[in-house]
Amino acid sequence: MNTNENTNQTLFMEKHFKFTTSVIALPLFFVVFLWFVFWLEIRFGFDFIENGIYPRTFSGLQGVLFSPFIHADVEHLYNNSIPLLILLAALQFFYAEQAMKVIGYGIVVSGCITWIIGRDNYHIGASSLIYVLFSFVFFKGLQTKYNRLVALSLAVIVVYGGLVWYVFPSPEITGNKAISWEGHLGGLLTGFFLSLVYKTPEFKKVIKYDWEHPDFDASEDKFMQRFDDNGNFVNIPKSEEFEEQLGFLSYYTVNVPVNYEVVLNEKNESKPEF
Repeated sequence: MNTNENTNQTLFMEKHFKFTTSVIALPLFFVVFLWFVFWLEIRFGFDFIENGIYPRTFSGLQGVLFSPFIHADVEHLYNNSIPLLILLAALQFFYAEQAMKVIGYGIVVSGCITWIIGRDNYHIGASSLIYVLFSFVFFKGLQTKYNRLVALSLAVIVVYGGLVWYVFPSPEITGNKAISWEGHLGGLLTGFFLSLVYKTPEFKKVIKYDWEHPDFDASEDKFMQRFDDNGNFVNIPKSEEFEEQLGFLSYYTVNVPVNYEVVLNEKNESKPEF
């Protein structure tokens, strides 16, 4: 691969994986806004829970937009803040062009799914958005087949893989402080759907060696010709070796006559007089 191709690949990666202030500003602003909404509830005695999603009611549709910003208590808000900071930063860094669309449509679509399949209760919290981000980052990285994004997908599944268990109803998540598994399931499905809808650039591996090219023919390579089918080193036939030597000599010989003049190695110094 030539130098220009390597340079183009490097510039391509720098363009799409570039650290900017938005990588920090976006998740920080979002989480701070959640805490500000919760502070308003505490400070002025508001009760925003009724602005959450109440399934299959017209008034409950308002929660599609408002529910991610409403939390029941400090523990609920804190548990959602850390994953949001991490996943939003990863989304903005690796998928900057798709980040705002994934967040916006993720909130709306996952909220609508919750409104359709949810139990008759108020559904609040940013956990559905967390599942959107988790699902999108994981599935999109596998779809691109690019080593950096696949590594990100594996890191996400290692750290937050346990989230998958909370998309199913179970006795452990029912009761007075029941978890909205419907919102989690809606977020997971929405993230997967968005990973199929939004296309990313084709990330290609930088080719450094000739044998990495898809059209590489080992039979034409002089080095590979010295190995048999079993990988054993073999000597090439004498005729081919002689042709190689002729090619080597022809490369370093010319047909122009060269005249050499022998010059004695004498220093240009006057001899001392006696």
